[in-house]
Amino acid sequence: MKMNLAKYDQSWFVRGRSGAVVMLWWLIQATVFRVSLHNMHGFRSALLRLFGAQVGKGVRIRPSAKFTYPWKVKIGDYSWIGDHAELYSLDSIVIGDHCVISQNAYLCTGSHKLNDPYFGLITKPIELKDGAWVASHVFVYPGVTIYEMGVAGARSTVMKDIPANQVHVGFPAVYFKERFTS
Repeated sequence: MKMNLAKYDQSWFVRGRSGAVVMLWWLIQATVFRVSLHNMHGFRSALLRLFGAQVGKGVRIRPSAKFTYPWKVKIGDYSWIGDHAELYSLDSIVIGDHCVISQNAYLCTGSHKLNDPYFGLITKPIELKDGAWVASHVFVYPGVTIYEMGVAGARSTVMKDIPANQVHVGFPAVYFKERFTS
């Protein structure tokens, strides 16, 4: 047998808060956060801040958005997080100013070693620079940076960085066109 999950070890992984705080966040997120009214963006931002997230001014977060560990998330001013967007924040997720993460996008900072028989955990940060847009149903791999004004087109799988002002689409996402022309 090539896989041996009995020896899986993530003892090195640091969640950043105690198990009790993690469970409390998950409870708050599943109830109060989730059932808050549509336009209560400030309330949801305040809940995230209460649990250690850095959230700028004018941020709009939909109630169905999901954050694994908010204390590993930083969101700049006037950014938007859409319905059912998931920030799987095993590592840091930094979102700049005026960014959009559309509905059902998945920012994934954790995975596993492909050829490790013990399925070792890997975490790498994700960063979206100012003005970046992750469109609907996009999957962003661990370690990716989307530079200023970069776009990950709808239903794309982003496995490597997207340069500034470029639109990338597909599986895997590749260059499509410039976002803004001079």
